Amino acid sequence: MSETREVVVGELADGSEVTLPVVELLTGRGFVTGKSGSGKSNTASVIAEELLEAGFPLLIVDTDGEYYGLKEEYEMLHAGADEECDIQIGPEHAEQMASLALEENVPVILDVSGYLDEDEADELLKETARHLFVKEKKLKKPFLLVVEEVHEYIPEGGGVGETGRLLIKIGKRGRKHGLGILGISQRPADVKKDFITQANWLVWHRLTWDNDTKVVGRIIDTEYAELVSELDDGQAFIQTDWMEAGVNKIQFRRKRTFDAGATPGLDDFERPELKSVSDALVDNLQDISERKDREENKIEELEKRLERRESRIDNLEEELSSARDVSEAARQMAEALSGTETVQTTFPESGDDLRRLHEELVDLEAQVEQLETERDELVEQLEERDADLESRENTITRLEGRIDRLEDENDRLRDRCAELEMWLEPDETADDEARMAPDDDGATADDDDAETGTRSETPIVQAGGAPHEFGYTEIDDTRDDEILESDTDDVELALDTSVVVADELETIEELLGLEEIETLVDAACNDSRCTVRTARAVIEVIAIDGPARTETVAASVDRSPVAVQSLVSELRVRDVLDRNDDGTYSLHETLLEAMRSLPEAAAENREESEAEVR
Repeated sequence: MSETREVVVGELADGSEVTLPVVELLTGRGFVTGKSGSGKSNTASVIAEELLEAGFPLLIVDTDGEYYGLKEEYEMLHAGADEECDIQIGPEHAEQMASLALEENVPVILDVSGYLDEDEADELLKETARHLFVKEKKLKKPFLLVVEEVHEYIPEGGGVGETGRLLIKIGKRGRKHGLGILGISQRPADVKKDFITQANWLVWHRLTWDNDTKVVGRIIDTEYAELVSELDDGQAFIQTDWMEAGVNKIQFRRKRTFDAGATPGLDDFERPELKSVSDALVDNLQDISERKDREENKIEELEKRLERRESRIDNLEEELSSARDVSEAARQMAEALSGTETVQTTFPESGDDLRRLHEELVDLEAQVEQLETERDELVEQLEERDADLESRENTITRLEGRIDRLEDENDRLRDRCAELEMWLEPDETADDEARMAPDDDGATADDDDAETGTRSETPIVQAGGAPHEFGYTEIDDTRDDEILESDTDDVELALDTSVVVADELETIEELLGLEEIETLVDAACNDSRCTVRTARAVIEVIAIDGPARTETVAASVDRSPVAVQSLVSELRVRDVLDRNDDGTYSLHETLLEAMRSLPEAAAENREESEAEVR
């Protein structure tokens, strides 16, 4: 592998190059979308080319047979069901595919487009992804799994099967082991939102369907819902956790290799010269296929032998029954005619026939018993084999379940620790009481500040308005001197309006405690997949620090810009936040009005309480 740390994928409107970090591509969670012909598959191929050029292997799940063009420049293993593939494989090759990709650095195109049995293709992908995940726990090697038409495996509306659950698991936990995933789809509305919202880099090519553009509005911002439909071929909005600007519009370059996914035209089709992996590697994979064929043939032969023996047993039982009938008839006849001389003279011959029949009957019974014993042994062997396989599968399932539970618990504890660290702050109430408590001389800390000419700092709630509306601010001494020296007739009025001190500072927690505000925040959290704690932290940051961009807020609450952008978009839809012309966010007028009414409501409550006491 090379020392490359970034790869060039396109350019901005001003012609400057756009680079993406290799480690983030290999270990991150990516999502590329766009309608047919907009350039999404070209973008995926460009990223694959750059990674292959730098010497980093990857595994591409090709659902339409359009990635083999990469072999024009790069040695890759093209595995699938078609004769055009380097090797025809099945689910039994899954572990070998993962080993080649991770341990031997062989780039793989897993072409599932040629399987007539969809269950076989699904089983192949599931087992390959499972082995990648298991091996990466030990290897921890940066590696990218690319999945085309990801909505087929993790649909938004339908049920998610084992393969889909495994892909979601890789999206959630693969990064800490070094395993990244890139999902590609024409219809973002059809992809499970849990997968999209967990992505830390997203590429949005042209989309025109309303359901798809609404997803853009929710994830990026409402203004992009219209802009995304106006993009040209190859253009896209790219949104990442590592870029300074939240969203950039770029033009992706054209792929260098043969475009096998291009729409067929009237021109002659000429297949390019393709590179392949070594014959020895293909021979090793072929040995797996031949070994499986031999095992299947052996099982089939055993089944046929068992069937022939069962048929032979049926025939022998019929012969035995017939022989017993003849023996019984002969015995009855002998008893009936035993008194006559004619019968007595011929009886010895009849006795020989009976003895012969008896001997044949004994031989037949012995053969039947032997065949039954052989049959029972074969059945017992098959049952033991099935029981062993079932036991192994149960052990694997039990271990995987235990691993999942442990990882879930680990993730939960990690998230809990992060939340506690974010919300754990010093107890300012105790500090305030200490400052207001008189000392031995009867003076408070505030009195001491007054004597020394200093003023205690108190946080000012600035919800997009003037500081004096929601707290108090220091008097600008320079400004007061200018007022006193000015020619104004009403100096006293001018000084009075330079600062307004509120009787009581209403905190932002009181605002968020209002039932109507809680309802709006809960709804926004449900649609954005963010927690209420995160939402409260975002609103507090914007209320205290004033208008801010998404990146600034995300850094303050220690969340990804993508997740925070989704949240603020939902809060904006519900009139909790406003988006300013400069791209910053501030509190909506409804919240400002609610904050202004808090002191009045508190005063009314005190008056009512005093009246009740009187």
